[in-house]
Amino acid sequence: MNSPENAVICSAKGCRADAVWVLAWNNPKLHTPERRKTWLACEEHREHLSNFLSLRGFLKDVVTLAEWEASAADR
Repeated sequence: MNSPENAVICSAKGCRADAVWVLAWNNPKLHTPERRKTWLACEEHREHLSNFLSLRGFLKDVVTLAEWEASAADR
């Protein structure tokens, strides 16, 4: 469990739950194709945030936080 000072929390407005998902996205009007911005999501908000990004054509990938952190070590 994360300590309060380095907690990884959900990006949903008003949510303070621990994040377990990473939603990688980009806005093609603003970002190069390889650029990835991220939102974090708890279990409850993963679908809602994914749908929001998908409807706009921004969503690129959804992975667990553990997978994202492991892949970051490889970059």
